[in-house]
Amino acid sequence: MEMQQIRYFIAVAKQLNFTQAANDCNVTQPALSRAIKNLEDELGGELFRRERALSHLTDLGRLMLPLLTQCYDSAVAAKTLASSYKKGTTAPLRLALSHTVNLALLVPVLTELAKAFPGIELQFFRGNGANIAERLKNGDSELAVAGPLGEAWERLDTWRLFEEGYELVVHKSHPLAMRNRVGLADIGGLRLISRSYCEQADDLGSLLSAAGIEQNAGDHILSDQDMLSVLEANVGAAIMPETARNGGNVRGIGIDGIALRRPVSLYAVAGRARSAAATGLMNLLRAADWSTLMPIARPAANA
Repeated sequence: MEMQQIRYFIAVAKQLNFTQAANDCNVTQPALSRAIKNLEDELGGELFRRERALSHLTDLGRLMLPLLTQCYDSAVAAKTLASSYKKGTTAPLRLALSHTVNLALLVPVLTELAKAFPGIELQFFRGNGANIAERLKNGDSELAVAGPLGEAWERLDTWRLFEEGYELVVHKSHPLAMRNRVGLADIGGLRLISRSYCEQADDLGSLLSAAGIEQNAGDHILSDQDMLSVLEANVGAAIMPETARNGGNVRGIGIDGIALRRPVSLYAVAGRARSAAATGLMNLLRAADWSTLMPIARPAANA
């Protein structure tokens, strides 16, 4: 299996048109078709149903697409990092992060990036969804990692990194802290602090209101980092993403009755030039196995 074959396969899977994919890859259509046919022979089945106007993936093709995409992204990341390591040049990195993204999640990737770019210059920005979308549009940040931005813009490329649920976070001394799960009825009487800066704050607020649960409207917290500090002081509770906690004297508890899921994605502007460090980070993030970073599944209710 050759990386060129994989690149052609991904191009056709994206365009669902062999002629357009060949143009994108700067090769002739017969050359692209032969490469994909050789890949199909090696994998033992057809990857596409060929149609004149619009081809489509077979079941095998759909099964192979995420695996081969990760393989290709990893190879590109390795090549980019190796090239940058040899150059040893200064590498600015302008990254926007949502107030709800725990920077600790990115530490393994940033560690690898720093090895390849000894002269890396980190320029982080924290903001809400609207702030981040604006920075990407204006070119103030090259990449962003955040929840749903709520922004419909045709030039905004989005790659989902992982998805997570929400949990109730309380101080370890809280009466509920010894429980593995709670129900909405258990939350009703708590001093529940609102995370108004969250990209899904409105969705969560509507869900809680429908259950007759109101969050404290007088609090004004601006980030998950600050929220965790407040919870460390044992002055309330909050419903937060599962990856928000990072040690300390707080505990997360699963919630029955809240099915809201939060996608965390990598964002970039299509067609815009990026620094070598940004390209390396993009490839590393897309190739990472995020399942290893997710919290261990909690026991089900009454378990």
